[in-house]
Amino acid sequence: MPRPSPTVVLLPVWAPGHLSSMLQAGKRLLICSAGGAMHHSPSLCSSFPRRWTRRRWHPRPATSQGHCCEMASGNGGVNFHHLPAVEHRHDGADLPGHPSEYIRSTVYAPLVKEAIAGLASPVAAVVVDFFASTAATLALMLRLPAIYEDVVSARFREKRGFVDVPGMPPVPVASMPSPELNDYSWFVYYGRRFMEARGIVVNTAAELEPGVLAAIADGRCTPGGDRAPPVYPIGPVLSLNNKPRGDDHECVQWLDARPAASVVFLCFGSRGWMDAAQAREVAVGLERSGHSFLWVLRGPPAGSSLYPTDADLGDLLPNGFLERTNRKGLVWPSWAPQTEILAHAAVGGFVTHCGWNSILESLWHGVPMAPWPLYAEQPLNAFELVACMGVAVELRVCTGREHGNFVEAAELERAVKELMSGGEEGRKVREKAMDRKVACRNAVEKGGTSYAATQRLVQDMLKYYAPK
Repeated sequence: MPRPSPTVVLLPVWAPGHLSSMLQAGKRLLICSAGGAMHHSPSLCSSFPRRWTRRRWHPRPATSQGHCCEMASGNGGVNFHHLPAVEHRHDGADLPGHPSEYIRSTVYAPLVKEAIAGLASPVAAVVVDFFASTAATLALMLRLPAIYEDVVSARFREKRGFVDVPGMPPVPVASMPSPELNDYSWFVYYGRRFMEARGIVVNTAAELEPGVLAAIADGRCTPGGDRAPPVYPIGPVLSLNNKPRGDDHECVQWLDARPAASVVFLCFGSRGWMDAAQAREVAVGLERSGHSFLWVLRGPPAGSSLYPTDADLGDLLPNGFLERTNRKGLVWPSWAPQTEILAHAAVGGFVTHCGWNSILESLWHGVPMAPWPLYAEQPLNAFELVACMGVAVELRVCTGREHGNFVEAAELERAVKELMSGGEEGRKVREKAMDRKVACRNAVEKGGTSYAATQRLVQDMLKYYAPK
């Protein structure tokens, strides 16, 4: 009797960036499966509560569900299993305070177990939201249980000290996730729980972060030198839009008329927005820089939502700015196709919020960066781009409660000029970015390091597969 084909269950967090990355990871598993032994890789998409209020971490359910359905078409062999929506109280009082708390709750976990038990084919492995950030962030999380008290102490912060993240230069406290954030204690929690896994799948490539990957493998990040589970760097895992030209977005059409590498692109992710004070500083800095720009500017969220609104440019920008720069720049007040823009030959630099997916897209296309981190692990990503990878010029951000993440006009002007000009620093970061472009593309090709890591992952998953 033939051996039944095993299934790998992919269980992503419901944020669109995690969903799309997990889908692409599933396709990689299918491509690299040894001898076609793994024929199905269904993805269990998270349940979407029907009522969303008050709690700040919830995504927009319509957006997430729509994104999921869109990905399900042309899915390359990945089957979708939608968990039922969960009804919550209208005021959100019964919702946990953090998505991780919800995932492990008595509300969510039984739905996942029931769905897995109901699959037609035997399950070889369950991948719980593969690590969608940097290996440096993983190294920090593994290290945090041992150094948490030092990092959160007021005395440590006042000394403006440094944190030892093995495989990296000393990391300034300012580049650490904020101890005031509720997320910080969850980083410690993950650092402990990762040690219980059979493996950790990371969206990076060996060529991008060799130092921290070696430090994790050598046990330098974990207490007592205990070895972490095997790490599989299978990235860059990206959702690239390869649609044919002809129905291009207005931003892309605008770029078509610009010379190669002449435009600096500013975009700050799905949650990035500016108030009038910050937008006016950016406008002044861009105008003084003298460089062409494409700026995706979003307005403040409405109500309790985390997500920005379409910007009212008249309220946010200085008087006459659009008229003075209409031949030089474009300010776009709503969503824009970031991947297509970064792929355009006219883009020569990227001012980014340092989300890891955005960074990988930029590296994939060889675009150097100026990092403007906003939240979560993004300050650490920004530090790594400048101090370790050398693919970004520094952009000094004023942090702290009294400043937020404020950038002054003169600082933005300086960074844009360095990024876009023919000076020594700009030349170096452009060369490094092009080197990383080649490295990323080679890594995922057959015979590359990420391709090999994906093959090892499939083989190791099948080791635990024992069909009845």
